[in-house]
Amino acid sequence: MRRPGHGFRAVFLSVSLLLCAAPIFADTIVLKNGRRIVALYAVEEGDKVRYETSAGQLTLPKSIVDHIERGGVIDVHGAGKEATQLAITPPAAAATIPGDEIARGAVHDGSIDREFIAKLEEEARSGANGSGQRAAMAHHAAAQFELSRGDYEHALQEERTALTFAPEQATLLMNVAYLHLRRSEYKQALDELDRAKRVEPESPDVHKLAGWAYYGLNKIGEAVAEWKRALALRKDPEVQAALEKAQRDLQEEQNYGENESGHFTLRYSGAAQPALARDVLRVLEAHFRKIESELDYTPPDPIGVVLYTQDAFVDITRAPAWVGALNDGRIRVPVEGLSNVSPELSRVLKHELTHSFLTQRTHGRCPVWLNEGLAQWMEGQRSGENAATLVEIYDAKQFMSLGALEGSWMRLSGDSAAYAYAWSLANVEAVVQSGGMTDITRILDRIARGGATEVAVREILHGDYGDVMQSTAEYLRKTYGR
Repeated sequence: MRRPGHGFRAVFLSVSLLLCAAPIFADTIVLKNGRRIVALYAVEEGDKVRYETSAGQLTLPKSIVDHIERGGVIDVHGAGKEATQLAITPPAAAATIPGDEIARGAVHDGSIDREFIAKLEEEARSGANGSGQRAAMAHHAAAQFELSRGDYEHALQEERTALTFAPEQATLLMNVAYLHLRRSEYKQALDELDRAKRVEPESPDVHKLAGWAYYGLNKIGEAVAEWKRALALRKDPEVQAALEKAQRDLQEEQNYGENESGHFTLRYSGAAQPALARDVLRVLEAHFRKIESELDYTPPDPIGVVLYTQDAFVDITRAPAWVGALNDGRIRVPVEGLSNVSPELSRVLKHELTHSFLTQRTHGRCPVWLNEGLAQWMEGQRSGENAATLVEIYDAKQFMSLGALEGSWMRLSGDSAAYAYAWSLANVEAVVQSGGMTDITRILDRIARGGATEVAVREILHGDYGDVMQSTAEYLRKTYGR
């Protein structure tokens, strides 16, 4: 039996370290015996606790649960400390559901009490003293409940409604901005943060979130300024780490050339020719139109691209040796020695651009196996050369499950990474060939709405991860033989 990866076709490996995509905010169920269970969300229902994981919905007897911690983080795309992407955590005031009487009335027994909220809204419309603030807090509590479930869309709707009752409440403005950031809507986030600055100009959280927004818009200098201001107001290890990363970028790129097109802002090392930069933008625009059509989605903001020398790429990204390009919200590619876009570079650019689309389309929720499988499919890779090896590994039951491939690949060896790429491509290829890209986009839609990936797969493909893997193995046998 050959080791996973042995005999796999050599590929220009890349990895998506997706800006603001690492953390999915979750709940931790703490049992009375000390065991901790991390879930996408957990709700109390009578004498049971229902919670969602990548394996679907599960329940526990409430009698064995000590408490539930809200607002934790699942590191979906985490890597080594120096290679990780930036992460966004909510403002301190928004991290948990308020514990007051209004919050308990608005959210209880695992659901939102719409009748209770409607009553508070009616009181607010009557002009009763303090009623507007109470209605705002009820919608805020509902928003936090939706956020705990990973549903950014409905959380944003609730926070926006809260703002109609308390339009000058800085906490609510920051919450709306935070949710826009989670949805990769950086300009909208800045609009809310500008309003929040007028209300609370000395809030470190406002400046912290503004730094994320500017970083997402590839305005690194502005991000650095905001994070420095945030640190001057309050010590924050997360901001300190973000600042150091941004400052490395700023120092490296201070003498870089700049160019832009309709959908991209590009910076390039002095070692790269301006003609190459223009050619890269031309190719990226062509790839943009193709991916936009395939995924039925248009990213709302320009996408940042940086062209490095090989040494600068290694120094800045600090990624494993097998990584040949990187996307951490900016597409980072070494182009040393090239004078025009080669077919190989074109494929790499399309691969990385697909990651940018998927990050924004799913609000950073796309699991690595689906992200990398789709990126390879879009760049034109197919499973032919690897099919026999993959089937052999599957039949010998020595494969890694899709569940195991949801999280980071950054600590995988070169051989294991090659296997992970090949198996992810095979699964995406099988799904596309069976149900077309429509099945893929429907899965992405469900993930974007906060659903666990395996649950989304089950809803669309009518089978769990095990069924999908079996179907993929059968597809490989039928299509490529053994």
